[in-house]
Amino acid sequence: MTTTTQSEQDRVIIFDTTLRDGEQCPGATMTFEEKLNVARMLDDMGVDVIEAGYPFASDGDFEAVHEIAKRSKNSVICGLSRAAHKDIDRCAEAIKPAERGRIHTFLSTSPVHMKYKLQMEATQVYEMVISSVTRARNHTDDVEWSAEDATRTEFDFLCRCIEAAIKAGATTINLPDTVGYAVPEEYRELFRKVRETVPNSDKARFSVHCHNDLGLAVANSLAGVEGGARQIECTINGIGERAGNAALEEVVMAMRVRQDKLPYWNRIETTVLTHASKTVSAATSFPVQYNKAIVGRNAFAHESGIHQDGMIKNAQTYEIMTPETVGVKGTSLVMGKHSGRAGLIHKLEELGYKLSRNQIEDVFVRFKALADRKKDVYDEDIEALVDEEMTLGQDQIKLKSLTVIAGTHGPQRATMKLDVDGAIRIEEAEGNGPVDAVFNCIKALVPHDAKLELYQVHAVTEGTDAQAEVSVRLSHEGRSMTARAADPDTLVASAKAYLGALNKIVAKRQRSSREETPAVAVAG
Repeated sequence: MTTTTQSEQDRVIIFDTTLRDGEQCPGATMTFEEKLNVARMLDDMGVDVIEAGYPFASDGDFEAVHEIAKRSKNSVICGLSRAAHKDIDRCAEAIKPAERGRIHTFLSTSPVHMKYKLQMEATQVYEMVISSVTRARNHTDDVEWSAEDATRTEFDFLCRCIEAAIKAGATTINLPDTVGYAVPEEYRELFRKVRETVPNSDKARFSVHCHNDLGLAVANSLAGVEGGARQIECTINGIGERAGNAALEEVVMAMRVRQDKLPYWNRIETTVLTHASKTVSAATSFPVQYNKAIVGRNAFAHESGIHQDGMIKNAQTYEIMTPETVGVKGTSLVMGKHSGRAGLIHKLEELGYKLSRNQIEDVFVRFKALADRKKDVYDEDIEALVDEEMTLGQDQIKLKSLTVIAGTHGPQRATMKLDVDGAIRIEEAEGNGPVDAVFNCIKALVPHDAKLELYQVHAVTEGTDAQAEVSVRLSHEGRSMTARAADPDTLVASAKAYLGALNKIVAKRQRSSREETPAVAVAG
């Protein structure tokens, strides 16, 4: 790509694929409304390119990409497509309403992929590269081509394919580390060598797309930029296939903090990074690890006496960036049972939430109930209440009441009342422990054949009166659905989390029915 000024040469395009590669993370499926909400947030925060989905995958994916394309104000809206012409045409139709749209088509080029996945010869792959890019270019001037598994592709063949793709009209060339195999030095060298070897390399922008199988996705992405790439493909919280992708918040802040070594710039508004992280976490029901860089709960927390002493004297002793630069407040407003509605509204605004009047009232009622049971209500408690309110709003199966008998003399027994599509159902069940009894009760009330893959409990805050946050993952027909719920009563939180995952399966069944695919076997 020809540039005119040094500043433009140093600009890095941020290509967010949370809604496509991120959603492919097992259990991270988002609803239509959640996708629109995340897309709006990405558009507002300065993301250059939003890869909104894979339109050919399903009618639901097509509709989401099409609607995001209609609503986008700032970002280029991109759809992913295989090399098949019908895929490309469907993708073009999905992005058509966008003011600026991109078709991203890909094809495997490594020997192992060509032999076992494509079952094609190199000559056939080469011809398909030309055919697919040409087809995409007939629809739009903005075409990206990816050499899937580029880091395990023979160099000469990779260069031939890149040259052909650019000649056919590709304006962005992506060399993904599809399986997270590369190390920074060789990935940097790959881009340098390709750009020197391919005759028409100056006619396209080069892009990195790194997976985190060895924990090197961010390091490799930045190394690729040093090698001449000027687009980073990444996701919020680093979610994605297997071990995930490069985390957007990490690559952005690395460039901001280490300008001496990484003299590049981008358009991201960093003060909303923490809110973006929480939004995606709530939509996917994937918790952010406490020690996650930039946006983790402990990223700006200090417990050690030595660290605290240093922080009191000068924050730079243990912090290389200020919390405010990523949207974290320097101090925390402690909420309690004496806090009023105005105080709660202020806290919600401080945490980045914009709720309707009815949502605020619902959160306030549950906040007062929680405050009566806890001495202190922390920011994390408020976030848990809001996330639960947003998650449960459209659920068809809702917990009305739960009573559990437990102790040293079994068997443990649970009595539960559910609202299932407006009908009240009551059941009693025994189990090998109180949690098992609760889950058996749900199975009796809503028969299903989903398998419990994960049951995890941790405290939202410190203290014996802390809310329990429970994560549940259910697997059905090769797909996983994860949900979280918080409550001072661990068994109530467990029931809510299980029902949250079950509601996602029910919603998926209904979407599948609309798309005329086999229904999920959840009786109701």
